[in-house]
Amino acid sequence: MSTRTAAREGGAARPVSARAAARRGRDRKAEVLMPVPGRDRFARGDAPSVAVVGGGIAGLAAATGLAERGARVTLYEREESLGGRLAGHRTLLADGSEVTMSRGFHAFFRQYYNLRGLLRRTDPALDRLTPLPDYPLRHSAGLTDSFARVPRTPPLSALGFVALSPTFGRRDLTALDARAALPLLDVRVPDVYARFDQVSATAFLERVRFPEAAHHLAFEVFSRSFFADPRELSAAELMLMFHIYFLGSSEGLLFDVPDEPFPQALWEPLADYLRRLGVTVRTGTPVHGVEPSGTGGAEVRTGTGTDRHDAVVLALDTGGLRQVVAASPRLGTAPWREDVAALRTAPPFLVSRLWLDRPVRADRPGFLGTSGYDGLDNISVLERYEGEAARWAAKNRGSVVELHAYAVPAGADPENVQDALLGQLRRVYPETRPARVVDARHEWRSDCPLFPVGTHHRRPTVRTPHPWLTLAGDGLRCDLPVALMERAATTGFLAANALLAGWGVRGQVLWSVPRAGRSRVLRALGALAERPARR
Repeated sequence: MSTRTAAREGGAARPVSARAAARRGRDRKAEVLMPVPGRDRFARGDAPSVAVVGGGIAGLAAATGLAERGARVTLYEREESLGGRLAGHRTLLADGSEVTMSRGFHAFFRQYYNLRGLLRRTDPALDRLTPLPDYPLRHSAGLTDSFARVPRTPPLSALGFVALSPTFGRRDLTALDARAALPLLDVRVPDVYARFDQVSATAFLERVRFPEAAHHLAFEVFSRSFFADPRELSAAELMLMFHIYFLGSSEGLLFDVPDEPFPQALWEPLADYLRRLGVTVRTGTPVHGVEPSGTGGAEVRTGTGTDRHDAVVLALDTGGLRQVVAASPRLGTAPWREDVAALRTAPPFLVSRLWLDRPVRADRPGFLGTSGYDGLDNISVLERYEGEAARWAAKNRGSVVELHAYAVPAGADPENVQDALLGQLRRVYPETRPARVVDARHEWRSDCPLFPVGTHHRRPTVRTPHPWLTLAGDGLRCDLPVALMERAATTGFLAANALLAGWGVRGQVLWSVPRAGRSRVLRALGALAERPARR
């Protein structure tokens, strides 16, 4: 029976059988990260008090990992609801309908093992997630890519995509610089950062001589996921995404989405679960500072007072982490504080949700990625998968459509951008031209982490200069092949595990796609790129 040896970050590696991984519904070559051995949970009376600051995915994962082992957890969240960038709030439309507005579409890929594990706490069979049948991409020049028929098993996944994609013609394939593309065949974490973090995503694609259309359709999908311009995004992050979805995993590029708005489907049930474990959930409570306590642990300062805790997890977005650290002068060391201060956020993005008085065509997909449409990056038709939107659409014989614009240029006029997206919707889906907008909501945000060229070595990690303080979030450096929501969930559990290990308690078992190319043949070909070229 074949085995894989796991990554080691805050835990001991153990071989896990491929058959066992497959039985759990995961890729047969998925890697497992075992926690440091210890007792199952805290004994009655010796449970430490832990503050988890931030109620997004990372904070919820950390709070779950700690509370399940008996720690006394207080979860602080500055907003009135949990979920972070996947939170939602109720709003009243012009027609009197009460609906949920959120920060927009998110794809729950099958490779997101630890995030899905978190959601299984309240939904063991993941019945509240529903699969979308395709992930189509459309360029304004008329080219369209689809992932529905692409094989899932590497390397057939990458080969199948190239064979089925209209962006790769025969001339394009012969023009590719095969040697420059070889590193894609064996992306190793964290080695990929040492080799390619100093190169931009665009520069790497130009070096390989990928066709321009493939830039827009195939690879800008990944840079869009980071809300970043590919000219500024680290090539290492682009290559990591290629590994996660194409050659490192057999889970494919199709995904699931919640069948109701995020609060109802995901976070309200999880909040109830945490409260049953004894977690104190304090929404609407921003943390203004964290200071080391003279007797160990820390004091957490809020607008209503100061609370003492034995340990703290800062599970904040980039701006929030910078702000709390800057307001906590005795936290960390000077170099660590400088690295936190150097973190950057991605450019602003816009989510526009429109309630239309007539439906879009029945054959329109639930999600469409777009390129070349004057800033429009994707279109979602919510009634295709979300119950609340479907009920509104059926009652009003209309549609609920969501438009995204990522990396909006600095200084752009918000109303002009919103109007431009509506115009592009009517261009992409002409049947919406006569539709009346019953109501609209526009969410402008700038709080996603940016991964610029050459900055990986400076990103903070889960561990900090204080043994009682850990960090969690999707903007951290993590030596596992995880990204986006999965990086948030994984670092949240790792943050909890690091604290638990210090108290002699065993933490959460974690999973990951392989940290290196899964095929011996592809790894051998990838190694050719490290040899000097003959002259």
